[in-house]
Amino acid sequence: MLLAAMVFPFVGGLGLASNRAADTVDQTSGDLAKGELPLVTTIQDMDGQAIAYLYDQYRIPLETKDIADTMKGAILAIEDKRFYEHQGVDWQGIARAAAKAGVDGGATQGASTLTQQYVKNYMAFVLGADNEQEAWEKATEATVGRKMREARVALQLEQQMSKDEILTGYLNIVPLGNQTYGVGAAAKAYFNTTADKLTVPQAALLAAIANRPSSLNPGASPEKALERRNIVIDKMRENGAFGSDETEAKKKAEEFKAAPLGVVEDLQILPKGCVGAGDGPIYGFFCSYLLDYLRDAGITDKQLQRGGLTIKTTMDPKATKAAKDAAEKQVPKTTNGVSNVMSVVQPGSDKHRVRALVASRDFGNNAELGQVARPVPAEVLPFGPGSVNKVFTAAAAMQRNITGIDRKIKVPKTYASKVYPNGGSAWQVKNSGDYAEEMTLTQALAQSPNTGFVILQEQAGLSNVVDMAYKLGMRDTLSAVNRGAEPLKADGSNGPSQGDWTKQNNAGSYTLGPGATSVLELANVAATIVSSGTWCPPTPVEKVIDRYGKEIPLKEKPCEQAVEPDLANTLAQGMSQDIHGSGTAARAAQGSGWNRPAIGKTGTTEESKSVAFLAATPQYAGAVMTYADGNNPQVICADPIRLCPGSRNGIFGGQSAAPTWFNAMKAIHEGLPVEQLKPAAAKYK
Repeated sequence: MLLAAMVFPFVGGLGLASNRAADTVDQTSGDLAKGELPLVTTIQDMDGQAIAYLYDQYRIPLETKDIADTMKGAILAIEDKRFYEHQGVDWQGIARAAAKAGVDGGATQGASTLTQQYVKNYMAFVLGADNEQEAWEKATEATVGRKMREARVALQLEQQMSKDEILTGYLNIVPLGNQTYGVGAAAKAYFNTTADKLTVPQAALLAAIANRPSSLNPGASPEKALERRNIVIDKMRENGAFGSDETEAKKKAEEFKAAPLGVVEDLQILPKGCVGAGDGPIYGFFCSYLLDYLRDAGITDKQLQRGGLTIKTTMDPKATKAAKDAAEKQVPKTTNGVSNVMSVVQPGSDKHRVRALVASRDFGNNAELGQVARPVPAEVLPFGPGSVNKVFTAAAAMQRNITGIDRKIKVPKTYASKVYPNGGSAWQVKNSGDYAEEMTLTQALAQSPNTGFVILQEQAGLSNVVDMAYKLGMRDTLSAVNRGAEPLKADGSNGPSQGDWTKQNNAGSYTLGPGATSVLELANVAATIVSSGTWCPPTPVEKVIDRYGKEIPLKEKPCEQAVEPDLANTLAQGMSQDIHGSGTAARAAQGSGWNRPAIGKTGTTEESKSVAFLAATPQYAGAVMTYADGNNPQVICADPIRLCPGSRNGIFGGQSAAPTWFNAMKAIHEGLPVEQLKPAAAKYK
């Protein structure tokens, strides 16, 4: 009767429910036969070296041949010595359990075969992985109904899989404590070995703690673990694992039981997440940005944590180390209230690959050590790039034929703007140095007078300047956050966007760069310019491969021609003198021994709470920002870099941000040929 209830559909009014139950059984057994277990996702750098791992369950999937006979013998001896004789269900055991419980759905106990345990573990740790504790309780609830469902799946599974496949499946899925699932991961974690080399004592210990890893944790409860391990060894002897000679078998068993647990002092658990990897303090910023990017590109958290993906990234370890060293050289990682971040992007017409994202601070969760666990080189920070924004003003004016790189612009010592009123009065703009009253646009980009660019912005139109910034790369900076660098809510309640606010409030100071900015987007602006005006999203990923070796398509924005090539190439020539002569970055370039053509633009905010440098060669683009990152941002001073509240001698972009860029890029370009910037077009000169 019990067999009929389990195997055959119910009749009458229960027919529909039975059919649904049968469908569930078919689905579950089919999934089990596929063996798609939660696996570890590996994140690799551009050279294929692992830089981080993501997982809910640390598992190393194995084939039958990869598991030692000692392990198979140990688990069968303690869990199901008749495994190769039954058809998936121990009918006598279930009948005894049902008779004891009655027919009212009361508690049952025992009688689970290894096949049923495989089903139970699958229900808990695969189907119920989102809430393992709740799923485990449901999968092990002591009721006849649960036993019946489990048995039905087990019966069907035995028709779809061989005994060896079921045994291997169980040994791949079973929880073994300390974040490990399956004997592959457990062998590595506990003994720093592989599952095909497990000795009898090692295999017996893993069999002992299977499904009971909390109470038999060999680290927390070594005595209990040892006692249970030795019981397994005795069961192995009884099952004939040590030969038919009883005297010799007992002798071997005693020798195995006398062996210590043998667990390594430092468990070999695979590091988890962006913080845990070997170079996590350096690579974590890139890793964190990568995960955000992948989610936006259509990869779910479930895929990342359980899919066993291989994520091949664009991260260049050489560039990352060079950028990290350069950032820390200017601003030591524990500097109070000051951080230095750098982003490196490789230009191109098909992709803008992110090669490095670093900060002077380490990536991590220990605030006392100055660590930060946000992708600060990539996110929009509530600090401005200063005069870097003059690049957008120049580009907009050139596009509208207001000026060219060789044409002179007016540079008065002071300028009263009536286009951008300040409380009803004209906005008084001053320069921070002495300049000729007229200079070419190229000279102005190198020396950075404020008045000349405010006048140019008036002539080009503020909306056109903001739109140019967006086109060249400041996309999230202008459209995805508000003026305070807070991501816009879906309902728009904390809007408008920074770009819209700038236009709506006729904020003439935009060209002087006081507003929030993303250092990664600044780097991508430079990449767009030296890519002849081709904008591509800054991408940290080459491709994502699933567990079967198939590439997963990503939802990425396509590249586009942001401005015409002649305009971009001419703008690049106009920006090429900042590193020479009286350019604001010239001293930093000379100090580093820089000798390549490059575009550049420094920036300093009015109160010197942040400074920046945007620059590029045809091979690499990058941006740096030094900013006051504490709870109470203050003026930053140089020599050494420090907070200096109230000082009128704040830092300039050429004193911290530019040296960081040149020191990093000199190392990154080592061994590369010198490439020239593309020539200017006559129409924009």
